[in-house]
Amino acid sequence: MADWRDVVGGLDTKHRQMLEPGGLSGLFLSYPLTLANPAFVGGFYGILIAIPLLLLSVYLGELGRWLELAVVMIAITSSLGLVSLFSSMVIKRPPVRLEFRRRYLFPFPFLGLLVLGFSGFYHVGGVFEFGGLALILLPGPIYVHLSYAPRWRILRLIERGLDPFEGMRVTVFSDDYPGAKEGDSEMDEVVGDA
Repeated sequence: MADWRDVVGGLDTKHRQMLEPGGLSGLFLSYPLTLANPAFVGGFYGILIAIPLLLLSVYLGELGRWLELAVVMIAITSSLGLVSLFSSMVIKRPPVRLEFRRRYLFPFPFLGLLVLGFSGFYHVGGVFEFGGLALILLPGPIYVHLSYAPRWRILRLIERGLDPFEGMRVTVFSDDYPGAKEGDSEMDEVVGDA
């Protein structure tokens, strides 16, 4: 078994940037890959969103309902992580770097908590409550599906000594965020001035 960090360090710049874990991925990938499985990462996200739901449940006086909701959230996010892993094995697409898109995903859980608080306080349920739960759930599975599961699949293949890019039509997305060319030219100017 090869150490995936050494192999990734020897790749060209674009592939290395694609596979090197960022802040959140780096936290998960500091553990052995078996423990950092996308299903576990999805379940961890479920635990994270269950914590503010506990506070909201205590405030609304619905603590008994929280445990059931927390277990359902963890099961959903863990299952979606597993689905993302299987789909990345079938589709074989490279991971998307989300560092420039996180600002679009960041407000969704807060909006979801706001909607849930409003629906609980005014006793409005149904679609309104479901929408709040969906907003809370949205960012984690999107991150796992687009970025983490494909990266984990490639790193796992590297660790097993297999060709991680076999069967892939595209091995790296280039300029995968708006403004990439402007950011690169600004970086070139700064480096050129130094």
